[in-house]
Amino acid sequence: MSDSEKVNPFLTPVKIIEPEHKLPDYTFDMLPEEQKNILARHGWTDLMPVQRKTIPYMLAARDMLVQSKTGSGKTGAYVLPLLQVIVRDHVFPQALILVPTRELCIQVQDEIEKLSVGTGIKSVAIFGGVSYEPQLKALREGVHIIVATPGRLMDHVQRGHVDFLDIRDLVLDEADEMLSMGFYPDMQRIRKYLPKMISCTMFSATIPQTVKSLAREFQRPSAEFLSLSYDKVIANNLEHRYYMCDVMDKDSMTIKVLEYYNPDSCMIFCNRKSDVSYIEQVLSGYGFQVGALSGDVAQNLREKTLNAFRDKKIRILICTDVAARGIDVDHVTHVIVYDHPADHEVYVHRSGRTARAGKSGLCISLITPVEEIDLRQTAADFGINFIKMDPLTDEEIAQKVSERTRARLEQEKNHFGGQKATERIGRMLPLVKELANGSHEDQMLLAWLLDRYAWKKA
Repeated sequence: MSDSEKVNPFLTPVKIIEPEHKLPDYTFDMLPEEQKNILARHGWTDLMPVQRKTIPYMLAARDMLVQSKTGSGKTGAYVLPLLQVIVRDHVFPQALILVPTRELCIQVQDEIEKLSVGTGIKSVAIFGGVSYEPQLKALREGVHIIVATPGRLMDHVQRGHVDFLDIRDLVLDEADEMLSMGFYPDMQRIRKYLPKMISCTMFSATIPQTVKSLAREFQRPSAEFLSLSYDKVIANNLEHRYYMCDVMDKDSMTIKVLEYYNPDSCMIFCNRKSDVSYIEQVLSGYGFQVGALSGDVAQNLREKTLNAFRDKKIRILICTDVAARGIDVDHVTHVIVYDHPADHEVYVHRSGRTARAGKSGLCISLITPVEEIDLRQTAADFGINFIKMDPLTDEEIAQKVSERTRARLEQEKNHFGGQKATERIGRMLPLVKELANGSHEDQMLLAWLLDRYAWKKA
């Protein structure tokens, strides 16, 4: 076990289910020298468990259904072996990676480019919402790997832009979504164009029975199952809390939670697109800097918002589950579940946005009495310990904000300067007393100044 695994319990699976005819683990030292050098430049010194377990089966061209938590290193688990088996002087598509969203498509493409730099291996990301021309140009010039969303890929296929004759490897990332009813028709059509004898590897954080059943249509009868369970796919450094509230009070409860916890980075999940828009307006009107992702948001604005969230320029991202698919951000400290999902497995995906790669996290649900029934079922299904919290009072929130603000003011003051600076600051004391003892407008001016520090990050 590496030092990082000892520090981060997330990296060590609680339970591993391996195929009947299992293969030995793959180690960092077994990687080709060229690949080791590339990884070393990016700070990799070891492989993560899902990579050590999965790579041998992909290199052996064995069909696999792999269960592993979001953020556990699944992308590297299939990109690393694919890059090893690509025939570089044969510039035709040899591997096809199918993903559910544009964001995940771009993310996987970026990872391939990072891990294949200097090798001459070419890849292209194919997704909707953008011009066909750059994608068509890349296909005409020749690529080894295609990363695609099903809809846009089918457009290219039907126009005769894609040649699948040399495809040897098919990868389905987030297979539970890829095999859902929304994508299933396109997936069936794509399968008809692919060679019959190809290797197919599927990855998913959760694998319900429907996925296992539909996977048989894309994999050979010899396909096997590999599961790396992290406390029933729930990170053991993730705490689950919930607050009871009426359905009409969820907007005000969201504000209270944000004020009380003041998260460094937070994702808020809604079931409906209309609620995403509504909560964005409510929080923006309250003074929070927020971004929103849903199917109703224009593609260019979605990209701008997502980049701002990744770069920590905005701390709060409100989204639907579909819009959030494929977003891989490690710095999320809090998740707020505005509506409990009807599909309990969706809760696993939502809560899995925080507590990634060994970091701690907090998932907070806003629950109506009706939703509490579903919450208890989710707890039973996945072994989650939900903690029911007492209602947040205005007095508690005010005290928390005051404590936080005082601590940050003292911190900045201690770093501000020496004796001369203290003398200069002292000249402000008469004004402070005047404002504190003055009119309501004077006190509000002082409160406005303190409020600027209440939301300032340390």
